[in-house]
Formats: sequence, structure tokens, C-alpha cells
Amino acid sequence: MPEDRLPIYRMLELYQYELSDIWDQDLDGHGEFGYALDRYFQSSNCKAFVALVAGKYAGFALADRATKVAADGNWMDQFFVLKKYRRVQVGATLARAVFEALPGYWEVGQMPANLPAQAFWRRTIGEFSDNAHTEHAITAGWWQGIVQAFNSPPK
Repeated sequence: MPEDRLPIYRMLELYQYELSDIWDQDLDGHGEFGYALDRYFQSSNCKAFVALVAGKYAGFALADRATKVAADGNWMDQFFVLKKYRRVQVGATLARAVFEALPGYWEVGQMPANLPAQAFWRRTIGEFSDNAHTEHAITAGWWQGIVQAFNSPPK
């Protein structure tokens, strides 16, 4: 929804700050990390999702078609849940909603040093896919990290 654009942008700033010790990036002249968010509201290949708890923003997910292992499928580009809402199933609920909204082949990647994210995604994808997923380590190219791949069945 267009009204979610600014809240997602602001949550992206929190997300990038939280990862600033493992994601090499700097603030711009406005004191922001900045993120090219427009494509999620303009391209049919990109989707933005939000998590709300009692009507309050709790997180977001950005999905596109830029898979890393296969030639085609869904890619979880960015995913973030505010610390307040972690460990109470908000992330797992958001992930499931995204996977169900976009059935088909999926890849979800994590930076090599982001061990908490790897644990979250292994557990969440394992539960969602009944452990019918594969894991890949990408060690060359512009994007490197751990990728879980699985299929989300149509409803």
C-alpha cells in the first residue's frame, strides 16, 4: 500500500543501523543510510509487506525476483522485525504470510556473519516447508551468504 512507503523507509533505516557492524555502508549527507525503495511500489516483480501489531508497525518484508541460486523465483530481499516484537512469532507470522502470498520457488539469504538471522530462517523455513528445503553457501560474486531454497505451495 502506498501509505506504507514512509513507515517502511523509516524501518529500513533502523534495519540498516542494526546491521551496520556487518554490512559495510555509510550515512549520506542527510544522515541516512538510504535505500532505493521505489521499485517495491512501482514494479510488479517487487512486493512490500508490513507486519502490524494492534495497528502499530512491527516490521516489513521486501520480496523481488532476484534469486541467487536458481534462474527464477522469489527472493526475500529485506526482512526486519522491531526488537520489541521478536521472539513472539511476529517474524514467523510475517514470513509465512509473504510465502503464502507469493507461492512458488523461494530463496531466502543471510549475510555470513548474521548468525541470528540464519538461525531464525532455518527454523522458520523448516517449519513452513516441513524441512523440505535445501541450503546453499554462495562464496563468490557480488552477493555472498547462506541461502535456503524451498517451494511454497499454492493455496
